Amino acid sequence: MANILVVDDEHGIRDLLWEILNDEGHQVELAENAAQARAARSRERPDLVLLDIWMPDTDGVSLLKEWSSTGLLNMPVIMMSGHATIDTAVEATKIGAMAFLEKPITMQKLLKAVEQGLARGSLRKATTMEAVTLEAPASEDLGAAQPFVAQDTGPQPNQNFMLDKPLREARDEFEKAYFEYHLARENGSMTRVAEKTGLERTHLYRKLKQLGVDLTRGKRSLI
Repeated sequence: MANILVVDDEHGIRDLLWEILNDEGHQVELAENAAQARAARSRERPDLVLLDIWMPDTDGVSLLKEWSSTGLLNMPVIMMSGHATIDTAVEATKIGAMAFLEKPITMQKLLKAVEQGLARGSLRKATTMEAVTLEAPASEDLGAAQPFVAQDTGPQPNQNFMLDKPLREARDEFEKAYFEYHLARENGSMTRVAEKTGLERTHLYRKLKQLGVDLTRGKRSLI
């Protein structure tokens, strides 16, 4: 399905959205502030972002402006708030947000907005890929599958990835290798891996279980 980034400073809302979207088959990344959202946006390349307006460090509208001005607003963004005014919603829409959800958000409205956002995102990607294909030199073989080999001087997990697989499978393989790499570097410390990867420890544990990472190997700890 899709990779969705949820940005909200309220722990309960983040967990609730994670459960709903995960049950729908989506892969969900969580961020509690703008700093974590920037890191996740860079690391995960989400297909869609659910972005809260009121946050302690940088508000959602300012983060939206930042992404727009730096060319990073290439995914659908749905704004969320329980206190925003109509003017704020209009401003966010003008900047580039595709929709606005008022809290408390019903499951029906959430899933409908996510479905519409992903559909728009898929259309945008298809249009972009078509333009790239038309502009590419005829001598380039864009369909040939080439292995991607990651280079690093630290502990080396299996980092050979074939690019002719479905996106979800390829992404899961990369993420598994990514987390195994950091677990090896941090001697199995979940706390240090959480700090390195920008994830909350509870979410990190769920992610590792979902990817099938062996948490018993090397006596990995939760501290």
